Amino acid sequence: MSEREIKINVTNDEGSGQPEESQSTDSTREDTQVKKLSADLADLQQTLLRRQADFENYRKRIEKERAEDSKRATARVVESLIPIVDGFEHALAAHKEDEYASYRKGFELIYKQLLDNLARLGVERVEPLGKQFDPHMHQAMDRVETTEHEDGTVLEVFQPAYVYNGRVLRPAMVRVAVHPGGASNKAVN
Repeated sequence: MSEREIKINVTNDEGSGQPEESQSTDSTREDTQVKKLSADLADLQQTLLRRQADFENYRKRIEKERAEDSKRATARVVESLIPIVDGFEHALAAHKEDEYASYRKGFELIYKQLLDNLARLGVERVEPLGKQFDPHMHQAMDRVETTEHEDGTVLEVFQPAYVYNGRVLRPAMVRVAVHPGGASNKAVN
């Protein structure tokens, strides 16, 4: 044995002169401290996991709110552009003479660019001509009594509808077919 090992053994032998009772109480205290520290560690780990989950939920909620805010802002901008689209349509319909051909071509290009950009944003233009009247998508401006078309069919579109992300920005203004003396006549009147 080396000198160092002998010193360690001598030190251990000298320390073993304690009574057995104090050694067992020390080990019991150490065991209870270890158990307490283990329980504290488990509690801290659970707290950490809960905090991480709370933070992840917070992050997801904030991302969702930002996306919704962005969609609402885009919808407001698009709603303000719809009358401009209508203005272009009226201008294009008004001047069909040959002397306005070059202006008309320029207006048509700008109009097409505007519609393409709105479509890229997710705006859909809905043309309901010939379809059934849907009070969520259409606003009836006039009724025409006729038996030539099915009851509730859209006969004419005054203004098309615009939809953005499933939300109606503007309902279509339409003329609707109604059968004379039919049930829909009594329900509306």
